[in-house]
Amino acid sequence: MEHDTTQQEHTARKICAQLRHAGYRAVFAGGCVRDRLLGRIPQDYDVATNARPEQVTQLFPKTITVGAKFGVVIVVLENCMVEVATFRVDGPYLDGRHPSTVTFTEEEQDAQRRDFTINAMFYNPETDAVLDYVGGMDDMKAGIVRAVGDPRKRFEEDRLRLLRGVRFAARLEYKIDGDTFAAMRSMAEQIITTSAERIRDEIQKMLTEGRACDAFKLLDTAGLLQPILPEVAAMRGVEQPEVFHPEGDVWQHTLLLLAQLPAGASPTVAFAALLHDVGKPVTQTFEDRIRFNFHEKAGARITEAICRRLRMSNTDTCRIVWLVENHMRLKDFMNMRKHRRIYFAREEGFDELLMLCRMDALASHGDTAFIDEVEAYVASLDEETLKPAPLLTGRDLIEMGLTPGPGVGAERLVSRVILREVEALQLEGQLTDGRAARQYVRESLAPESR
Repeated sequence: MEHDTTQQEHTARKICAQLRHAGYRAVFAGGCVRDRLLGRIPQDYDVATNARPEQVTQLFPKTITVGAKFGVVIVVLENCMVEVATFRVDGPYLDGRHPSTVTFTEEEQDAQRRDFTINAMFYNPETDAVLDYVGGMDDMKAGIVRAVGDPRKRFEEDRLRLLRGVRFAARLEYKIDGDTFAAMRSMAEQIITTSAERIRDEIQKMLTEGRACDAFKLLDTAGLLQPILPEVAAMRGVEQPEVFHPEGDVWQHTLLLLAQLPAGASPTVAFAALLHDVGKPVTQTFEDRIRFNFHEKAGARITEAICRRLRMSNTDTCRIVWLVENHMRLKDFMNMRKHRRIYFAREEGFDELLMLCRMDALASHGDTAFIDEVEAYVASLDEETLKPAPLLTGRDLIEMGLTPGPGVGAERLVSRVILREVEALQLEGQLTDGRAARQYVRESLAPESR
């Protein structure tokens, strides 16, 4: 298994060597073994050992023991953190996520408690041997995601595995084993007992790992889309005017857009891609043709509710909502007055909006000419044109007599309005220096200050 060696792999190997030197067994475990077999560079390395948590903490000077009662210790070595877990079997899962008890055991029994066969293999870095007790290598060769043992039991232990199975199948272009998929479908409604944060993280991974379209098709087929994102499931069957959307209904359009999301796309543009037309089902009307009047406004409200439900950060929520609300504005960009074009182009999310609108067009009529024109225009703006030095500042307005008083809040609001108006005229080329700007303020905006 030849591939690039990462710093974390180097650290994980040192941890295994130190554990072996102390007389314990130590191997790589889980997803890093799968990714190595696939020739991919693992994102994380996990170590499994027969050393007990207290023995691990005695061997390494810097550890984090938050998960020690489940047999998990984080070892910090060479500025890397590696999870070191003791081989175990789990007692009953009473909360749908954590075992009520754990019993320390050997690696073969440990493999039986893991989620999917492709994630339940071990690798011995000392002998370069893969240790497979569950048929994971055969399932990898066949391209199958299969639960270890009884799939219902695996999903009852941690219902997030319902989503993880979909994500692995989409990302790896594998099929889901028949019994595993049947259990998924029968238990799909139970996914809502999982915390919003964990569901959000899985959705985000599906959207940003490069096969978002396949993941969401599979979510829908498995019956998981409706419980976690009913607003997205509502897109199915919502017809669109064929002249603008020859691809079909809103759901088909959204899938075609998701198919364009590259691996590594930002979470904000990825969620906006999924939700950009979430307002269409509630705004559809049948007039001279099918219309979705102000669907972007309705979509922004629905998107904010979804983001809040998924406990997304305020920063990400604001960006995603802004992208959804503004995705219809770009087509009018070149018809805007110059200062409005520049204000729009200065928005922090504008690059993501261009990306979203290009994917939106390619997923429907295919005409990206207006986006090309906008991109060319913005590229032609130098920094001085995009954000010129201000002709007036707040201090200038104070010197002109707009001094804060009892109504300081109102005064500041007036000052911001005045400065914004002066900047707009500056961008339009109607005011070119501070003297002219002062004169304009005296004559037009604040006659009471004379």
